[in-house]
Amino acid sequence: HRLCADATALLPTLLDGLIWRSKLAISSQRRVNYYVKHVIQDGDGKFNKALKWFVDAQDPKIICHPVVVLFSDMIWGRLANKYFFASRCYFGATLLVFIVSQSILQHLSDGKEDDTQRIATFVCRVFIYIGSMGQLFVNQVRYLVSNCKTKSFVSVGCIKVPEYLFDMQKLGALALLTVLFLMCTQEPIFHCAAEVGGNGDLFTQRCPSVEGTGRQDAYSALSMIALLLYWGLLVDLTIFSMRISAYTLVCGRVLSELGLFLGGMCFLVLAFSSSIGALKHKSKDFSDIPKGALSLLEITLGLFPTEHFMSVQKEVPVLIAVSLFIIIVTVFLLNLLVAQLNGAYHAIYADMVGFARLTRGTIIVSTLAGVSDKRWNRFLSALKLEEKLEFNEGDVGLAGGIQVLEPSSANPSAVDRIKRFAGSTSSRMPWPAEQGDIDEEDKFERLEKVIHRATKKMTGRGGKKRGAGSSSLGQGSSSGQGASGGSAGSGDSE
Repeated sequence: HRLCADATALLPTLLDGLIWRSKLAISSQRRVNYYVKHVIQDGDGKFNKALKWFVDAQDPKIICHPVVVLFSDMIWGRLANKYFFASRCYFGATLLVFIVSQSILQHLSDGKEDDTQRIATFVCRVFIYIGSMGQLFVNQVRYLVSNCKTKSFVSVGCIKVPEYLFDMQKLGALALLTVLFLMCTQEPIFHCAAEVGGNGDLFTQRCPSVEGTGRQDAYSALSMIALLLYWGLLVDLTIFSMRISAYTLVCGRVLSELGLFLGGMCFLVLAFSSSIGALKHKSKDFSDIPKGALSLLEITLGLFPTEHFMSVQKEVPVLIAVSLFIIIVTVFLLNLLVAQLNGAYHAIYADMVGFARLTRGTIIVSTLAGVSDKRWNRFLSALKLEEKLEFNEGDVGLAGGIQVLEPSSANPSAVDRIKRFAGSTSSRMPWPAEQGDIDEEDKFERLEKVIHRATKKMTGRGGKKRGAGSSSLGQGSSSGQGASGGSAGSGDSE
């Protein structure tokens, strides 16, 4: 936990130490032992919080380390995915019921609805209001109580907001709950039931209190919004595929670039529509600011009728303004948007799988919180972490790991990481000296001593040579002086 919080640079070294790879390859396969027991379970046999700490670190590189990938995929594939899918099945069922009640049943008959159709519509909508809206309300209360207990609030200005609302999935659930509540208040069946018999039909949606008030239009608009929210909340099912999940995350992260484009386009539409409104012209499509803004928006989206351009061509100032608008928006802004999306995609492409795994890790942690101890213990028993693993064939090693086979070309290794020593295995025996295991500092010290001795030898040899040369010169000069003296003496005597 401390490493994830304060020293993430040390995590790769720690995780690399949990892997042993054989230097022998058999049939192009290499044995690899991952010692992951203590990152899967804690000392009490419960789910270890290591995965939660990796997710909280929000490092896409660490979450893609082979050790983390192995044990997280194992927990997901053998345990968590079944519970997660089961929890989303009910939500998918409520979505199907909602589609039937709002988009299918009302279009089965062109005229008057029969009793079976009205009863089916009423049953589906009651199920939505009780089964779906009730579940969403309970979940929101549970999230809020949990944040209140842990005092998990985020200050937005002078307002403290519960931390769970910064999760897009939970925020979307709150929005869906709000829309369903508004739908319940505008439900035509409830308002018609308050009248005496309505039109004489059971569970009818046609009565004066609904048809003359616009309540039906509001209810249909809320139904459309609720359906969009339902489908949006099913996006988390993409977590079953890393490739699809990564693609979804990329789409979400480049939406900011699209928002900048839409903001610039709205500014230009408002600017040009108000400018064209100041001109004197007879074009009905640009007679005022609202009509001009709508026409420019249609031009941008390619929905402006072709025949209406004839009236624009007759008004030269309007034609010049519209042409300038098309050049700025269609030629400049659209190409700039493409360049921005391309740059944003390349910036996050390397880490998109890591972010997808972070999302899966969050789901694993939240899902395992509801898994029973019995089911968890059965999962641990299936892993057989207490059995000793072989390093190579017949070479029994340590327990607490999982052995897999990988292609021999994936991580080539010519060094055996296991150091073997002869003798007793007693814990009381001192650790044997390791031959050839010299630290970097020792190597530099030995190199320095060698250089120092070599320098001394070279200095000594140079001194001896210089001494020998000077002594020979001295002897030669003395003998020369003696000879000259002798010759001089003989001359005098003569």
